[in-house]
Order: sequence, then C-alpha cells, then structure tokens
Amino acid sequence: MQKKPLRSQPVLRAPGRPREFDMDTALDRAVRVFRERGYHATSIGDLTAAMRLATGSVYKAFRDKRAVFLAAFERYTARRQEQTRSAAAEGNNGRERVRNVLRSYVEYSRGSEGRRGCLVVGSAIELSALDSEIGARVIAQLRSNENFIASLIREGQADGSIPDSVAADDTARLMICITQGLRVVGKARLPLEADRLVAVAMKLLA
Repeated sequence: MQKKPLRSQPVLRAPGRPREFDMDTALDRAVRVFRERGYHATSIGDLTAAMRLATGSVYKAFRDKRAVFLAAFERYTARRQEQTRSAAAEGNNGRERVRNVLRSYVEYSRGSEGRRGCLVVGSAIELSALDSEIGARVIAQLRSNENFIASLIREGQADGSIPDSVAADDTARLMICITQGLRVVGKARLPLEADRLVAVAMKLLA
C-alpha cells in the first residue's frame, strides 16, 4: 500500500502572548533527536523531552510533529551553511577554500557528531519520496551546496589555483556526492582519516 504524503499546517504561535522559551535552543534540541532517530521513529513525547517543553507549549508553537521537523530542518541547514562558509573563508584562494570545505565535511562526519548523522541525508532517504515539500527542500539544499562549491572552483580558476580544464559544475556535483557519502559513512561509524581522504578528493581539481 502506498504511503500517504505527510501533511501539516504551517508553524503557528499563540497570538498576543510572549514566548516562554528560546526558539533556537529548542529547535537545536529537536534537530539532535531527528538526526539521531529519524522522523518516523521520533514521537512528540521524544521531542517534548528533548526540547524541555511541556506538550502544550510545543502545540502552541507548532501545529504538529511535521511542523517541528520543518522548522528544525531550516534551523539545521542554516547552521550547516554558516559552518561550511566559515570553513571556506579561511582559505587564501579558491583551491584552499575547496579543500577547507571538504575537510570540514570530514570533521563533521567523525566521532559523536558523525554518528548523529546529517538531517539532509536522512530526510532524502526517509522522507523525499513521501513528502514533496520536504523533498523540494532537500533538493534546494543540495543544489545550494553544489553551487557554492562550483563558485569556489571558478574562483580558483580565476586566481590560477585551479586549472581552467576542470569542469566546475560536473566536479561540484561529484564533490556533493562525496560529501554526502561522508555523512553516511560517519553515521555508520566507519573511520575517516581527513588528510588522506581530502588529498584524494582534491585530485579532481588537478
């Protein structure tokens, strides 16, 4: 039997009353639960416990579990985007910036952070085929990441650190496959050695 798409109303908040909790902190806690357990295995009870909120407070801020998830997804992707761009900014040219992005992905795929998993990857696997809105958000995030890497490659070609012969768009797509694969491997708890893996991936820019 085909599963019905997940549906919910947009995030709603009680009018006329000040919020009694910090939304970003609560969403960060929800993100962790969704990353570790996935969407379907997470209950409202799991979320209220993790967010340290009463059930009534959650329902005043959100319509249902899906609404919590959508807000958590946006919070997660915004923070990861900021982290990735901060890592890239430490490089002195396009090539170094690409290397820093790859190294950042390896680091976030290791240890306890890696074991929690990536919410984008998890959503792509668990929800994209069932929920068109979430699927569209996953695609948009992957394309944003891909376009960012392609822009760094073109920056490197402009500053001479990356050969003009490198196909920026195709190479960026392959690097997205690599980075998202790193998150899967990290979730599976396989060891990841940053220097060796990044060195191999950087050969795509030779």
